[in-house]
Amino acid sequence: MSDTRRPAGLLCDLGLAVVFLLGLAFTTVMLADSWGPRYAVLDATVGATVCLLALCRRRDRVRTAAAGLGVAAVAVGVAHVAGLPQEPGPITGLALAVLVGSVIRARPVRTAAAVGGAGLLVIVGSLLTSLDNRHGFSAVTVLAVLCWLAAVAVGVALRLADARGRATTERVRRDERLALARELHDVVAHHVTGIVVQAQAAQLVGAKRPAEVPAMLAGIELSGADALAAMRRVVGLLRDTDDAAPAPPDPEQLTDLVARFDRLGPPVRLRLPAGDHGWPPTGDLAWPPEVTTTVHRIVQESLTNVSRHAPHAGSVTVTVDSCSEGVSVEVVDDAPPTPARVGHRGGYGLVGMRERVRTLGGTLTAGPRDGQGWAVRATLPLPIRSPR
Repeated sequence: MSDTRRPAGLLCDLGLAVVFLLGLAFTTVMLADSWGPRYAVLDATVGATVCLLALCRRRDRVRTAAAGLGVAAVAVGVAHVAGLPQEPGPITGLALAVLVGSVIRARPVRTAAAVGGAGLLVIVGSLLTSLDNRHGFSAVTVLAVLCWLAAVAVGVALRLADARGRATTERVRRDERLALARELHDVVAHHVTGIVVQAQAAQLVGAKRPAEVPAMLAGIELSGADALAAMRRVVGLLRDTDDAAPAPPDPEQLTDLVARFDRLGPPVRLRLPAGDHGWPPTGDLAWPPEVTTTVHRIVQESLTNVSRHAPHAGSVTVTVDSCSEGVSVEVVDDAPPTPARVGHRGGYGLVGMRERVRTLGGTLTAGPRDGQGWAVRATLPLPIRSPR
């Protein structure tokens, strides 16, 4: 999601830069006419410095906020000594609000409280130094207080929103791990049942056809190795013993899934492994159940995202194939980029898919393609199944 947030952050900073430039130009002209060029230069210098710090806040939120507050505090003292109107000025106050709100949103509580308190102290210092001169309590102080209150309110609101987003992301990841653990539990039960059946058959066949016993023992060994591998994954995944949700049903055929989305949205073309006309692969090319269900979930989530956020796409291509890493899945569309697409295509569904793929030892990426369209690509390793 960080990739999708970056363009939005750049647009936000660009908008702030325009506001800062227009505000500085306007206030400089107005102050030069009313208070003379000396104060106009001071206000413009302080404002430009703090605005520049506000635009660079993402590099180090705390240090840029501390520097901005320090510059504003010095400006308050200089204005008081020189007998000039109050500082910080309107644009400086706006830039300080951006800096303070940024820290309140993203930094620990103590640091956020310290920076918020420092911003209030600058305002109080500006008010106190203005009481003993002829300017007194002015609209500048009121504006500074309003900016500070807005910074605290917006910073806290965004902080709570980020916390809710992180909690939701973690819940999605946990639910995906639990779902995969339940699937692997069923795989273990299947393999153990097969081991028992093959062992019973070996006892019956061994007395009459001893030559067939080694092949049956090799099959038992393969089933045991698969069961052990799945059990290791269950132990690593299943954290919450109170979760008792039922295991998900077997996935529908990929051809049926694609056909269903093809009727509801853009045309969808499915490419399966060469020589394989069904799903899932069978015989010697059969994939483990957890890989098959994961491929299905990736395709389903990707097609759902296309129908929600890119219904104007001309076509969608789903490719499932073998690769050097094991299994590759790719879902691409040719929709032109839109603001909604950039903001929503990295939703919680892909968070869950990424967690599932990572747990199986694979990788998943999602993002815009070169030119136009969106692509979701995943690779999943296949275990090497051979008797010792």
